[in-house]
Amino acid sequence: MREKIIEQKLVTAVKKHGEICPKYVSPGFDGMPDRLVLLPHGRFAFVEVKAPGEKPRPLQLARHRLLSRLGFRVYVLDSEEQIGGIIDAVQST
Repeated sequence: MREKIIEQKLVTAVKKHGEICPKYVSPGFDGMPDRLVLLPHGRFAFVEVKAPGEKPRPLQLARHRLLSRLGFRVYVLDSEEQIGGIIDAVQST
């Protein structure tokens, strides 16, 4: 399954819950995660979407560590089966 398909499935799953999952673009600050998962009551997380078995590049990992140090949740999604767990984890924070 291609990264684009997994990303579309994430967006669709989040929308089914009535929430939003916008594409995150950060000009001039490369390596940021692909999507934001925005849920009610200020709950949100960053999601890096990858093709199955692919891993984040070193710059992406550095950005993930930075965001985590700042207290933000960052998930790497490379399988459709992970989507529900990510949504549940964000909802429970």
